[in-house]
Amino acid sequence: MKCGFGRADITPRIGVELCGFGPFLNRHSIGVRDRLWARALALEIAGDRLLLVSCDLIGINLKTTSLVRALVKEKTGWPEDSVMIQCTHTHSGPTTIDLIGWGQPDPVYREILPYRVAEACFQAVGNLTPASLAYREVECPGIGQNREYDRDALPLEEVLKPDWRPARPDLTDTTCRIFVFQKGTTRLGFLSYFGCHPVVCCSQTRWIHGDFCGIATNEVERDFPGSTGLFLQGACGDVNTCVVHKPEQESLLALDEVSGRYARALRRGLAEVSPVKVDTLKVVRKKVKFLRQHWTVQEIEKRCRQQEKILHGPGASDQDNNVRMAMVYLLALRQMLAARKAGLSLEPESEIQGFRLGDFLFLAAPFEIFQAIKNDVRDYFQPQNTLVMSVTNDFLGYAPDKTAEKRGGYAAQAVPLILGSFPFRKIHQQLVKQLISLGEDLR
Repeated sequence: MKCGFGRADITPRIGVELCGFGPFLNRHSIGVRDRLWARALALEIAGDRLLLVSCDLIGINLKTTSLVRALVKEKTGWPEDSVMIQCTHTHSGPTTIDLIGWGQPDPVYREILPYRVAEACFQAVGNLTPASLAYREVECPGIGQNREYDRDALPLEEVLKPDWRPARPDLTDTTCRIFVFQKGTTRLGFLSYFGCHPVVCCSQTRWIHGDFCGIATNEVERDFPGSTGLFLQGACGDVNTCVVHKPEQESLLALDEVSGRYARALRRGLAEVSPVKVDTLKVVRKKVKFLRQHWTVQEIEKRCRQQEKILHGPGASDQDNNVRMAMVYLLALRQMLAARKAGLSLEPESEIQGFRLGDFLFLAAPFEIFQAIKNDVRDYFQPQNTLVMSVTNDFLGYAPDKTAEKRGGYAAQAVPLILGSFPFRKIHQQLVKQLISLGEDLR
């Protein structure tokens, strides 16, 4: 096996609007708490290749991914199918996906971004060297809680206690996976895998950083000068950190504590890894089109009138969150109405991608995936080690489980509209089926 690591600084300038948390908040950054990075790992075994990239971003669209792949192929000759770009999903970075009202994109930053990500890939390929792999799964307690099926927004004094644990740990990730690449006794870099929506900070915070996962990775990298660490986001759709939606100062205080918890778990894993034999690398990418609900022109027009009633009503104020949310829905509905009348498809094609590294399967999709979906896929492949990854190569919002989809609400109904598209139909069943098919191809 050969591996190489690369990195590129993707921190935006101070002043760009940050992405996430609510409609038309105008949350412009005022400083850099921690820098953002695109980190790349190049792997080669017997002619098979993988370029895995982790970005401290909320997400990335397929157009950007395709451009990075083209740049990599042009400069290195590595095939486009070998490139896989995942995002940590931080809400304290720039807007890099197409959301209505959830942060204004900076055109200059978005134009430059693919070239910076590609630079990390070029470095990784250029640094290829013989290497071995070591692995460890370690306890990672006190970070996540399931916001759909457990209490949310807990008191700060409760969750900052060192022995705090969620009421339902079975509905979260309680361990993290550590993969270490080394040449002899030299540590070249590492991967860490853990599933949790990185939302320690809140709608009031305006500092740029990669949230707990980015800050912890930066911290542990400094323990091993010259090494590079990639954070791989697992099933994060219904798992928040233990601290959410607090005022700015409380959020920043909690950010250090939660980052420290993850950094301590990383350090334990790095100290306890054991060698793993790897003689297989295989990468598969599939184009997919996920089924969505279908609204007629008449249904869309009716929904437009409902939102216009809120916006045009007496006393409507742009300070009212419900009024701003109505504007998000109205913009989305008008966009869909125009597409419907023009006969355009509102079921865009996307992709899933995965790779097999020895006895490990990594299966990735462009969603914030709910835990139940991950569990169904993981249980199918047991006893094989299977890691389900969110927010990869594209961004389609949430993949809610069957219960959440039936209940409706933010993840199942609102977010698709924020993305300017119809809600999904039976996405739990669809995604499990597609990821299992992908895993079977890799096996």
